Amino acid sequence: MSFRPQTGSRRSAARRFSKSSHEKKTKERKQRAGAKYLQEETPEATPQEVADKTTNSLTKLGNQIFALSPFSQYFDDWLVNMRQVISEFESNSAIKADEQFVKERMQVFLDVEGSLAEKRLQESNITAEARALADNNHLIVEADKEYAEKTRDLSNKRNTDVQHLTHKINELENEVAKQQEIKVSFYKIKEKKRVAETLAQTQQNLKNTKNELEVTLQNFAAEQEKLHDSYEKRKQELNEASDRLHKELEKLETDTSTAPRQTACNALVKAINELIKRSPPAS
Repeated sequence: MSFRPQTGSRRSAARRFSKSSHEKKTKERKQRAGAKYLQEETPEATPQEVADKTTNSLTKLGNQIFALSPFSQYFDDWLVNMRQVISEFESNSAIKADEQFVKERMQVFLDVEGSLAEKRLQESNITAEARALADNNHLIVEADKEYAEKTRDLSNKRNTDVQHLTHKINELENEVAKQQEIKVSFYKIKEKKRVAETLAQTQQNLKNTKNELEVTLQNFAAEQEKLHDSYEKRKQELNEASDRLHKELEKLETDTSTAPRQTACNALVKAINELIKRSPPAS
């Protein structure tokens, strides 16, 4: 049995290896060329483009309205989003944030955080405001009740005093009429003079009693007016307090954080635009 060297198999394997290596190198060259092509097609964003993208995000954040109370539950997430937008802006290689910009945006952060902290505190007072309103409404009811009771008592006292004086006047008028008849019937001068003196005294008593009735009615009218004025003043104060508390509660049921949040975003947009103006033109 003779031996045959397998030179053909080795040459075939060498050709396959050479072909495979060649295809791999060709593929790598194509990949590098493709990457170079993509880099040429997607150039780095300009500072103005980065600024425009950031200001658009800030505008959306500034116009955001929180729908449900308590609105303070959204504050932390909103602040995180705002900081994230600015952080991405500053970390972009096309942006060179200078000292002035950093100082301005730090001040904006402090201002809006302070405003939102105040809004958060106001929302925490909603229970106290509601309790104050309930107490104030109770005072209004008590004021009405007290005024009605005092008016009734004053009216009863006036009616009692007027009735007493009226009865006394009627009695005196009857006395005057009787004494006038007696005066006419007397012929003796001495007796007639005594009856005349008694009649004059009775008539004076009648006049005094009528004057007393008139003064009593005037006093009651003045006291009633004073009572009414005091009641109206107290009622006005309570109603004003009630209106104020109602408005405070309405504010707490409305997203009042919109204004400071929008102000903060507008200030950041302005700071970004000013930074772009200060930045040297891209080479």
